[in-house]
Amino acid sequence: MATVVDCADPVSLLPGMREARAAIARGDLVVMPTDTVYGIAADAFQPDAVQALLDAKGRGRSAPPPVLVPNRSTLDALAETVPDAVTKLADAFWPGGLTIVLPARSTLAWDLGDTGGTVALRMPDDRIALELLAETGPLAVSSANRTGQPAAQTAQDALDQLGDSIDVYLDAGATSGPLPSTIVDATGLVDESGPLLVLREGVILREALEAAVPEAFAIPVREDEPDEQDESDEPRPAEPESTA
Repeated sequence: MATVVDCADPVSLLPGMREARAAIARGDLVVMPTDTVYGIAADAFQPDAVQALLDAKGRGRSAPPPVLVPNRSTLDALAETVPDAVTKLADAFWPGGLTIVLPARSTLAWDLGDTGGTVALRMPDDRIALELLAETGPLAVSSANRTGQPAAQTAQDALDQLGDSIDVYLDAGATSGPLPSTIVDATGLVDESGPLLVLREGVILREALEAAVPEAFAIPVREDEPDEQDESDEPRPAEPESTA
């Protein structure tokens, strides 16, 4: 039976966080709050745990989860190359509601699904999430809902949809949703093949991104590259159906 932890109760919080860390370590799933919506968290470096996350949502490997990180330095550890414009974006919007897609380091021993060699990274602006991430390291996290259902804005919303497929629910009250994070694809900046692409506009508006890194939007698309931007709700290859 799933454990629900009241994070507002200091008596429950410490043992609850300990239980959540233990669940992550053994490959189980945890629902945790973020600054956007609640997310399902799994150890990013345990393939069976990531598959359990996808199964809980009813998703396939074609919708790999993004990875939440505890600090800015983890961006450099997980991404193969971090362009200057991405560093500016992280400095401006992390912690916060910006997910950045970059080429993943080829040496990483993980399997997030059919990522095409990329990874979607975000540092959330939530105390409980950051405390858990500081203890566990990077977590694969996708919105706490079954596919096709609204993303959970409370732990109870998540419990109603996911039930005992989750080991621990960290209940920190309602999130600021319903808007999810904004997702940008920065892979074109790495080899200068094209501009920064906004795959999904969420809590951070495109205008704010353009103001922060105008140079990233000014890079012309190479003639041998496709010049159409996919702005659907299921950007590819590293963006799942819904992210926390």
